[in-house]
Amino acid sequence: MAQCVTCGSELHPERAEKYDYCMAPECQEKNLKGLTMVAVGVNKSAEQYLLLDEETKDELARGKYRDQRRGSFGTSMPSEAATPAQAATPAQPAPARRAQLPQPRLAQPRPAPREVPRPWTKSQEKLALLYNEQGRRPDEIAQKLGLSTYLVTQIILTSRNRGKL
Repeated sequence: MAQCVTCGSELHPERAEKYDYCMAPECQEKNLKGLTMVAVGVNKSAEQYLLLDEETKDELARGKYRDQRRGSFGTSMPSEAATPAQAATPAQPAPARRAQLPQPRLAQPRPAPREVPRPWTKSQEKLALLYNEQGRRPDEIAQKLGLSTYLVTQIILTSRNRGKL
C-alpha cells in the first residue's frame, strides 16, 4: 500500500496512481505544485491549451503544433530531452513558400485642419459658453443672445471638441 511522502498515512489506491501525498491540508500545502499551460492553437473561434508536461514538450520540439502562418513552433524553449548540441542551436523555421507581400506604404502626414469660418462672433461664443456653464439650456441661451438654438448648440459642441469645455 502506498504512503504519503509527508505524513506517512496510507493513500487511496486511485490517488496513489497520480500522487504521492494525501489530501491533508498540511500535505497539500507542502506538495502541491502549480500547472503550466501552453497555448498551441489560438484563433478567432477557439483556443486550444495543453498541460505542459514532458510529453507535450517533446511534441512541441518535434513540431506537432507548428504555427503554419509564421513557420514557428509553439514554444521557443528546447525540450529537456534534447541533446546539449541541439539545445545550443536555435530552431530554424521551415522555409516560407508564400508570395512576397507588398511593402506597406508610409502614412502621409495629415494636413493641418483649416479654420472653418463661424457664423458667430467671439463675444457670442464667450457668452454662450458662460451661460452653458451656468446650466442654461441651448434654447434659453439662444433667446438671450438672439441666435437660433441650432447655432448655440454648434457653438457649444465646437468648443467642446476643441477642448474648451
